[in-house]
Amino acid sequence: MTATPPTVQDLPGQLPDLDWIADPLRVGRLSQDFSWFSPVLKRDLAGKRADLAVRPRTEDEIRAVVAACARAGIPLTLRGTGTGNYGQSTPLHGGVILDMSGYNAFGWVRGGTGRAQAGIRLADFDAQARPQGHELRWLPSTYRSATLGGLFGGGFGGAGSINHGPLAAPGNVLAVRAMTVEPEPQIVELRGPEAMLLHHTYGTNGIVLELEVALTPAVAWTECIVTFDAFDPALEFADRFGSAPGLQKKEVCFLAAPIPDYFTSLADAMPRGCHAVMVLVAPHSEAGMRDMAAALGGTVTYRKTADEVEASHKTLLECTWNHTTLHALKVDKGLTYIQSGFTPARRIEQIKALEAALGGEVMMHLEFLRTKEGAFNCSGLQLIRYTTEERLNEIMQIYRDHGVQINNPHTYIVEDGKQNQLDPAVVAMKRRFDPQGLLNPGKLRSWYAQQPQEAARQTA
Repeated sequence: MTATPPTVQDLPGQLPDLDWIADPLRVGRLSQDFSWFSPVLKRDLAGKRADLAVRPRTEDEIRAVVAACARAGIPLTLRGTGTGNYGQSTPLHGGVILDMSGYNAFGWVRGGTGRAQAGIRLADFDAQARPQGHELRWLPSTYRSATLGGLFGGGFGGAGSINHGPLAAPGNVLAVRAMTVEPEPQIVELRGPEAMLLHHTYGTNGIVLELEVALTPAVAWTECIVTFDAFDPALEFADRFGSAPGLQKKEVCFLAAPIPDYFTSLADAMPRGCHAVMVLVAPHSEAGMRDMAAALGGTVTYRKTADEVEASHKTLLECTWNHTTLHALKVDKGLTYIQSGFTPARRIEQIKALEAALGGEVMMHLEFLRTKEGAFNCSGLQLIRYTTEERLNEIMQIYRDHGVQINNPHTYIVEDGKQNQLDPAVVAMKRRFDPQGLLNPGKLRSWYAQQPQEAARQTA
């Protein structure tokens, strides 16, 4: 008599010492992220959820879950703390949520390098590194809750990218310790470009256990808001200050009117109808920043030293990047957003042309940064007054027609979001680390396109 294959519901009985989560409400919450920012994803992912979740605390516990799922053919979806926006941690085919937030030990800082387990929160990593004179090179606006592994698997960069580029820039991520999904899971250390084949793939092609990253000397950043009456001088200030090589900064965020109006808690610093630039500047560069702002008609309406920021537990970082979208949605639920990448040499021309073409319907939010190749540029997280999916697609096409790249935040498919032209080596890495295709199935289109070819090779 043939034994009945184990099912996902059998796992807690097989591994009773692990922290299993079966309560439907908790499993439902763990199956979601901030994809509701997109009305398209909110519709497409409705009802998608795991059958169970588990929160391992050690490598051995992770190995036990992975081995059991590999033997039974049960899908696994990795999750940090769910601060993504593309449905990265929403399972399309049930199975088990592998919540990595309990696997969160800090490793070490050695010179300009740091290492930690994937589930560590970025704020906790920074708190460990700063007493040793270093800080993370980039902090997303979600840094208080976002994990290091989550940022690597589904994020971009954040504050600090103006100096060091995004995570994908060479030299930012130095090594990854990863686990294969097999009945006997293997541990592999990947370094350099090979490690980056696991970056921004939504946990579809390997389980990241630890990351080794380059750090930067810690700075006691001063936070300021500079306001302007007109769009052009505000944009010119953000661009000039951001690119000024002698003025040290960590963040330059441009918010065109009426976006500042959505920040009700900062109404005293941002009068209605103004255009605002939020900056994090090194104390020794503040005078130069103020001179530049004054020359363009700007007014510094808000200032907090690093000590004041720490004492208040409030930071402008949580008003930038996609926190801008969150603040706006709290006021107006009829909004959504797009993500755009400008052409470095044409960025100002493109921004002004699109503001002229779509101003009022599309609100300009720009984050200034270095590209992964090192060019000074800006990335857009524009707010949109949503009407229909068809109009949303038209707006994204208008951006493309102006030569602007769109990283579509209204899809859960890796290739249609930020990866664009997917490196075939990413799929080869999945074949190496996830030969059964159990990791976050349905998100990596190129994997499924290759399956008939793989089957043909095996039967030839």
